[in-house]
Amino acid sequence: MINPTEVNSLIRLLDDPDSEIYEHVHDKLLSYGAEAIAYLESAFEQAFDAVQQERIANLVHEIQFITLKNDLKLWHQSGAFDLLQGILIINRYQYPDLDEQKIINQIEGIKRDIWIQMMHEASPKEQIKLINHVFYNIYGFSGNTSNHLDPQNSFLSQVLETKKGNQPSLAIIYSIIAQKLDIPVYGVNLPQHFILAYLDESQQSEFDSGILFYINAFNKGFIFGRRDVDMFLKQLNIKPDKQFYEPCSNTDIIRRVIRNLISAYENLGSAEKVDEMNELLLILE
Repeated sequence: MINPTEVNSLIRLLDDPDSEIYEHVHDKLLSYGAEAIAYLESAFEQAFDAVQQERIANLVHEIQFITLKNDLKLWHQSGAFDLLQGILIINRYQYPDLDEQKIINQIEGIKRDIWIQMMHEASPKEQIKLINHVFYNIYGFSGNTSNHLDPQNSFLSQVLETKKGNQPSLAIIYSIIAQKLDIPVYGVNLPQHFILAYLDESQQSEFDSGILFYINAFNKGFIFGRRDVDMFLKQLNIKPDKQFYEPCSNTDIIRRVIRNLISAYENLGSAEKVDEMNELLLILE
């Protein structure tokens, strides 16, 4: 337990002009971790000094970023089984105080609306057509074509709020919902594109990957085949490779999201955020 009087006394010293005192106070407050945030936020509201306000805001971000890195490391080292958990950790970068249960409930709501209409004997393509109908026609999800480089396209809470996202974020929501319905849809890491594959494990063999077809979540769930992937790679002058046709890991998906954020922040000239995203990438190596 931290001592409130001691914490508040330290916070008052944050605007000290002596850099040695400031460094000592900063490091001591940082060592308290997440417990210090409530005290820092309360002091921020009462602070009139611009230097103190800036230092408090930076310190809160530092503490939250350390917590985020620890959460991401734990997720990765535990096997990265839960894609939703992984993308929620990334969401905390921009929205650390968000109610994550609200996001989980939104996804469950979309899943329930599909499940209600689901026919038990539906073929794979019929299942996908139903998901597409609910996801795009009823909920109104679409690709953000007008502002593709906006970092908000990569944050799950914002994509669920605005119903607009980039290729990975829409594909992530789509595949999470499909898998919750026991429909085997997984992400595929294409160069300059991110798609989904419908995987029939009963057809998997040494000669057959078991992929029935592909889905473009960015283009209203458009269904296409392996030959279209061949054509796409040919247009890019990229040699066909197994990894461009088969499902990737959840870690690969989160890496892709982070790389998109690096591009978005580079575009905005946010060097500090680019550095922090690169730190997150290193955790996933």
